[in-house]
Amino acid sequence: MDAVTEKTTDMNGFNLHVIETNKFKTNTIVWRMKAPLTKEDVTKRALLPYVLQSSSAKYPQTTTLRSYLDELYGAMLFVDLAKKGEYHIMSFTIEIANEKFLSNPSPLLKKGFELLTEILTKPNVRGNAFDKETIENEKRTLKSRIQSVFDDKMRYSNVRLLEEMCKGEAYAIQVNGEAADVDVITPENLYDYYQKAFLEDEMDLYVIGDVKEEEVKKFVLELLPFENRSPKTVVNQEMRKKEEVNEVKEQQDVKQGKLNMGYRTNIVYGDEDYFALQVFNGIFGGFSHSKLFINVREKASLAYYAASRLESHKGLMMVMSGIDLKNYNQAVGIIHEQMEAMKNGDFTDQELAQTKAVIQNQILETIDTARGLTEILYHNVVAHTEIKLNTWLTEMQKITKDEIVAVAKKIHLDTIYFLTGTEAAK
Repeated sequence: MDAVTEKTTDMNGFNLHVIETNKFKTNTIVWRMKAPLTKEDVTKRALLPYVLQSSSAKYPQTTTLRSYLDELYGAMLFVDLAKKGEYHIMSFTIEIANEKFLSNPSPLLKKGFELLTEILTKPNVRGNAFDKETIENEKRTLKSRIQSVFDDKMRYSNVRLLEEMCKGEAYAIQVNGEAADVDVITPENLYDYYQKAFLEDEMDLYVIGDVKEEEVKKFVLELLPFENRSPKTVVNQEMRKKEEVNEVKEQQDVKQGKLNMGYRTNIVYGDEDYFALQVFNGIFGGFSHSKLFINVREKASLAYYAASRLESHKGLMMVMSGIDLKNYNQAVGIIHEQMEAMKNGDFTDQELAQTKAVIQNQILETIDTARGLTEILYHNVVAHTEIKLNTWLTEMQKITKDEIVAVAKKIHLDTIYFLTGTEAAK
């Protein structure tokens, strides 16, 4: 693997991460803002990036902003929201052509930074309020994003599992906020929140591409002056263990049942057994050769899908499966059996080797895109730790069967959530 060198500098008020690579035809600029998840702020935060990307002082209409992007050789601007552990993260990404590949050498990288500055620091405001029409449009869109989770029963059941499992914990809060809280957002109170976020959030800027660190620093110093801050951090909660499993059944008019099981892994990103947990998950349910897929879906033909995934910053593992309503007990039983098999070391050397190979490919594929590379590097910011990319690959290869069994024994089932049809209830 090519060594990826991340050069990090503490600028005023944010960290700059420069990754110099000639692997991509474009240069990617990613601005991230992180704050603890709170019920009172989450919906405003879910709206804010979309308001900022839709227009600005210089480009007061979405159409004028989009046609300016076209002028920059089809540059891309998009925003995103994520929940990592108990943090809420806003991302702003600009992908812009590398001027070296153009016959007309226009200073595109600098224009990319100027555009980022425009979006972040010169919003479309009148007095102390965002543009009213922009706010109304984006509020409607946010409501439909929140509704779309309810309509997609696979996503809905995962959200409901986490709400039940993490009651009283910030992690239960949804990434897009609550529909009821959208209505109370006004152009004025969102502008107040915008100012607060830029004063308090932990901010990071990633620049990935065929760039020179010194040049990037020069643009940044000139264009993005912020105040130093000490951002709020989440107090690490102690790991919870329930004495008995919480079982929740919910009825809706669905043809296919959604069985979601939530486990506490008691291991988070940065812990020494984190890599063993990754390999555990790969053998248990992460891939199409995994135990859940083969035993629940293929052999027993009980599920339309069956998989597990980790929440690395919160120490959770979720098992998701779609089953016929009548197969609930049998499916839960087979999933329990697969977990017991892992605790007993009942998996082959071949399963172990295959899983390591698939994880390695997955990492290499992820870092093959600038966005994927940012994702992996940003884990360190969230966890306040420093794991190098090469460490991921070397440590993963070293994991032994005993280490996986030790990890399996730390994992406890917390909550079972079953979305069932009205037919089954009768």
